This record gives sequence, structure tokens and C-alpha cells, in this order.
Amino acid sequence: MSTASAPSPESRPLLRVRDLKKYFPIKKGVLSRVVGHVKAVDGVDIDILPGETLGLVGESGSGKTTVGRCILRLIEPTEGEVHFDSRGLDAELQGEADSDGYVDVRPLGRKPLRSLRRDMQIIFQDPFASLNPRMTVGAIIGEPLTIHGLASGKEKEERVAHLLQTVGLDPRYAERYPHEFSGGQRQRIGVARALALEPKFIVADEPVSALDVSVQAQVVNLLQDLQERLGLTYLFIAHDLAVVEHISDRVAVMYLGRVVEVAPAKTLAHEPLHPYSIALLSAVPIADPTAPKDRIILKGDIPTPINPPSGCRFRTRCPHAHDRCAAEVPPLEEVRPGHWAACHLIENGQLPDEVLATRRGSGGA
Repeated sequence: MSTASAPSPESRPLLRVRDLKKYFPIKKGVLSRVVGHVKAVDGVDIDILPGETLGLVGESGSGKTTVGRCILRLIEPTEGEVHFDSRGLDAELQGEADSDGYVDVRPLGRKPLRSLRRDMQIIFQDPFASLNPRMTVGAIIGEPLTIHGLASGKEKEERVAHLLQTVGLDPRYAERYPHEFSGGQRQRIGVARALALEPKFIVADEPVSALDVSVQAQVVNLLQDLQERLGLTYLFIAHDLAVVEHISDRVAVMYLGRVVEVAPAKTLAHEPLHPYSIALLSAVPIADPTAPKDRIILKGDIPTPINPPSGCRFRTRCPHAHDRCAAEVPPLEEVRPGHWAACHLIENGQLPDEVLATRRGSGGA
């Protein structure tokens, strides 16, 4: 099985995901018989190193959010493995580790999974829907501390005040309710809640997509500052490629439930290898009106995940597809050091001239 990253020899992944799948059943009739499946995630492999940010991008419906929630088991995966490094975990979880020192998240029972949640948290996309309007900010942030029995009374109040300060909010806001805050402030509250248990790994599920542009920059800068201070590891899910390039160390591109390319952020921005990545990057606006920029318009709509195309899933919209693309599924392979792609067009780490021409026209290298 191919992996989607190349960890450096001196550092092993904090998180390893192998062949992750999530199929949602389609039911019809009075008896609710299963007549098919929506293949939202269909064989995803990724590694995330300690202290890094892996950006996960793709069009709406590509399966990005489902990957993040399956990793945390907020949604139960259909198949696959999610391995979390057991070093630094409590003794009970270390007892669940395999010979390589990893805990497989999928088979964990309720009690060990709750224990693991202290190290794996999420920042939700919608800062308005993710906060309980009937709870004060202090109660929202302090709830994880209560559930895990980490603090109560005066100690909990002090920790909540410290968390509010950490995300740039006044500790006195603990007595207020979510409706009294702006979108950016609410997202900071969501960040504080995610930090309450001092996690190692955070899934940031499009944390700035619902915010104004100026506020987006503030939240992104906050996440970067917290990562440096606390040694956090992020899976940063987004569709804004400019934001992803700014915050990410590496970027994984998804299309119709599969990862089609993984590369360092700067490499992907300037030398993408997969035709889908090239088309995606061509849509990124450039502030310089004199810069050459030819938008690549993909023909047709995204195929249905109920019955995806054979072979390469992008072939029905790829202007360079040939017969092999329909017959064989391209494996995700390391075509250059640290650069992985799933495309039959790539040979010896290079694209054909006609594909390279579209990349140059779209502002790439």
C-alpha cells in the first residue's frame, strides 16, 4: 500500500491513516433496504508528523470533512486504520499500542476512546452553530475539564480565564453568552475549548471559511502562534488555497473521496503535478492585474460518489485523459522526493509538455 507522505528519518508520524473509507448507505422503501452507498471517502492514506500542519484541500463534496471526523471517530469509519502515537499517552492507552508503539483508534472501546480524546480535538467550521446558546462561555470552555475530571470550582475558573487570555479574549467574557460575540470572537472561543484538554492533535475543519477576510487573518495567525507555543499538530481542512499555502507545511489534495497529490505547500503552489491540482490552483485570484493568469475551466460536473468513474476518478473532466486512465486506478506514488501524486501521465517525475503548458498558463512554474 502506498503512503501519502514521506516522514523524515529522525521523526515518525504522530498520526498514520491507512486505506480509510467511509460509505454512507442509501436506503429506500418501507423496509429501508440498502440500495447503494455514497463513497464519501474511498481509500485515503496520510501521515502527519509531530508539530506540522497538513492542509487538506479540494472541492465541496470531495470528502475533506469526512476524513477529519473519521479520524476522530465523530463518524465511524467503514474500513481502514487510524494509528496514533502512544508516546506520552496514559498507561491504559499505552497498553492498547501495537509493536510499533501506535494505538489503533478504530477498535477502541468507549473508555479508552474518551481518554484518547484528550489528545485529539476539533475546531468546527461554523462558530455560530458549534456553541451552545444556553451556556455561558465559561461553561462551554470548562465543560471538557469537568467531563474528564481535570478541574473544578476555583481551579476550573482560573483555567478558563487563562484559556480566554491565550486566544486573545478578556477573561471577564466567561460570564457572557455566545450571542454577545462576533463571528471571529466565537471562533476564538471554539479554539479555547479545543485547547482546554491540552491536546497534541487538532482537526481544524474550515475554521475561517465563515469569517470576514480581516478576521480570517487574525484567526490563522492565532493558530500559528498557538502551534509554536504549544507544539500542536494540525490537520487544516479548507478550500481557500491561499490560506492553506500560508499556514501549511504540506498539502494533500482530495478529489471525489481520494487523495490525488501530496507535496510541500510551496512546491504544490508552484509546481503541481496532478492535472486536478493545476486546475484548482488556476482559480486562485492574484492581486497583480498584469500577471499572466489563464483560468482552466473543467468541463462537466463532479461525478456522483454513488457510482464514481472507473480508473482515475478525475478522467471524466481531465483534458489529458487517455485509455489507461479509464482502465487502471493510478496509485499514489512518490514521484519526486517528498512529492506524491496519483496520475498515469507522470513519468520520471515529469509531466508531458502539453500539461506543463497549462501549468505555466495558470501561473505555475
